[in-house]
Amino acid sequence: MARILAVDDSAAMRQMVGITLTGAGHDVQQAADGAEALEIAEKNKFDLVITDVNMPKMDGITLVRELRSRASYRYVPLLVLTTEATLERKQQGKAAGATGWLVKPFNPERLLATIAKVLG
Repeated sequence: MARILAVDDSAAMRQMVGITLTGAGHDVQQAADGAEALEIAEKNKFDLVITDVNMPKMDGITLVRELRSRASYRYVPLLVLTTEATLERKQQGKAAGATGWLVKPFNPERLLATIAKVLG
């Protein structure tokens, strides 16, 4: 079981990701945007962070960059789950420090397989 922070401004998407992850035995906490996620991540330790890109207050690419700048998240897997599929955006995510990139709508089995892979 991993402690996972799921970040998305869509309550429905947070719920779908949450149901998928808790159903697989993970402990999930949620945030509605990057700023809230950063605040939560600074007070708690997570094994994995999954974030959307397009959100108010702080977007997912900035969140990844901010988390990577902190020693406690330097090696934590950071997955991006978004509707964005362009090579340019994926490259921005990789440059910021994203571990992986998944495109919505997500396949629950693929999400769980990706999580299992990045968590080792």
